Amino acid sequence: MSGSMLRAFALSAVLAVLEVLAAAPVALHAQERPFGTLREQSEVRQEWLAQRLERVLPRLMREQGVDMWIVPVREYNEDPLFQSIVSPTTFAARRRTIYIFHDLGERDGVDGGVERIAIGGTSQGGLYTVVRDPAAAIGTAGTTRRAAEPFGPEQWRLLTPLVEERDPRAIAVNISHTHAFSDGLTVGEWEQLQEALGEKYRTRVVRRELLPLHFIEERLPEMLPTYVRMQEVVHDIIATAFSNRVITPGETTTQEVVWWLRQRVNDLGLGSWFQPSVSVQRRGVEMGDSADPVIIRGDVLHTDFGIVANGLKTDTQHMGYVLREGELAPPDGLIAALRQSNRLQDILLEEMQPGRTGNDVLRRTLARMRAEGIVGSVYTHPIGDHGHGAGPLIGLWDRQEGVAGRGDIALRPNTWFSIELQATTPVAEWDGQAVRMAQEEEALIDGDGSRRWVLRRQTELHLVR
Repeated sequence: MSGSMLRAFALSAVLAVLEVLAAAPVALHAQERPFGTLREQSEVRQEWLAQRLERVLPRLMREQGVDMWIVPVREYNEDPLFQSIVSPTTFAARRRTIYIFHDLGERDGVDGGVERIAIGGTSQGGLYTVVRDPAAAIGTAGTTRRAAEPFGPEQWRLLTPLVEERDPRAIAVNISHTHAFSDGLTVGEWEQLQEALGEKYRTRVVRRELLPLHFIEERLPEMLPTYVRMQEVVHDIIATAFSNRVITPGETTTQEVVWWLRQRVNDLGLGSWFQPSVSVQRRGVEMGDSADPVIIRGDVLHTDFGIVANGLKTDTQHMGYVLREGELAPPDGLIAALRQSNRLQDILLEEMQPGRTGNDVLRRTLARMRAEGIVGSVYTHPIGDHGHGAGPLIGLWDRQEGVAGRGDIALRPNTWFSIELQATTPVAEWDGQAVRMAQEEEALIDGDGSRRWVLRRQTELHLVR
C-alpha cells in the first residue's frame, strides 16, 4: 500500500471514530454533575422563581404599604433586582423592559395576589403578561393583542395607560442612598418614568428601600436542600485542596492551590463569584508581604473560597495545618486557637435573633467576646442570590463599632448568612506568637426564628501530612 493510501486510510479511520464519539452522549459520573444538567438546574430555578413571585412578593408589598411597584431595566444596566425576578434563561434585559407589579388585593374574600406585567421582554416562562403593542389593552385577566416590538419611547407610552387603569395609591421605585440592592433606578430611567406617570401619579411615588432588599434577601425553604448540597461540595473541595493530593510541602505554592481551586470548580461545571485566596501563617516569620510563598511544614493555611450553582452563592473560609516531620496532630496551641474561633461563632449565632438589627447583634456579640477574653472581630453578611447579599450587615472588618444604615436593618426569618469572623490567639508552641483563625461558614435563620448551620462548621484543622 502506498504512503498516500495509508494516510487516506488513517484519516478515514480517525473521522469514523470522531463521528461515533460525536453521536454518542457524554456520560458523566454523578459527582461530576453535582447539581444535574444545566437544563435540570434551570427547571429547579424556574420553580423557585414562581414560588417567590407568588408567595413572597404579595406579602412584602403589603408590608411596605404599596399597591404598585415599577422596575424599569435596560440591557447591560439592569437593576440589582433583575436576576431575582427573571427566569434563569434570561441573562440580560432586551433593550428595555419595564416590570410592573400590581397588588390586586382581596375581591369577594378572595386574595387576588399580585398582577405581573412586562412591557417588552418576554413572559419569563409564563410568569408575566407581556405588553408590546401600543394599541394593546390589558386587563386583570392578562390578555394582549398583536405583538409589535417597540424598543424605545413607545414603552413609556405603554406604561401610562396601564397605571391610569389601575389607579394605584402608592407606587414604589428603587431609589436608596443606603442600599445598593434598592438603588437600581438610574437617573435616565427615573426622568423618563416621571414624565410617563404625569403629575397625578408622580406625586404617588414612594421610596420603599426594604421592598427590593427583603425580596432578594428572603430564602424559600425549598432552596435549602440544594444549598446543603452546595456546602457539601465546598467542604469536599477545600478538604482536597488542603491535603497531600494537592500540596507537596516544600514544593507547592499558595497560588498553585488557588488555581487548583478555580480549575476544580470549572471542571465540575460550577461558577465562581470571586477569586479564591490561600495564605499562610508561619512561626517566627511575618508573611504579610509574601504574595506566593512555597508552603512548608509547620505552616498554618487559610482559604477564602466560594462557588456558584443554581443561581446561589457560597462563601467559606477554612483553616489547615501542614504537619512537621514526626507530628501526628497539630500543636495543642493551634487546636485551642481554633476552638476560640468556634466559641466566637457560637456567641454570634446565639445573638442573631430575628428582630434585632445587625448593629445590635454586633454590639452584643463583641461584648460577650471581650468578657470571655477572646480577641477577635466580626464581619458577617447575608448570602443567597448574591455573595455579599441583601440584608443586615453584622460589622465590617474595619467597622467594629457598627455600620450606619446597612447595619440598622433587622434580621428576619428565612434568611441565610455567612458567619464570618476571626479570633487571634497566642500559641505557646510558637513562642507566644498570635495566630489568626479566620472562619466563614453558612448559617440560616429558619422560618420559626431558630438558627443553625446550613451543613456544619469546621471544628478540626485540615491536615497536610
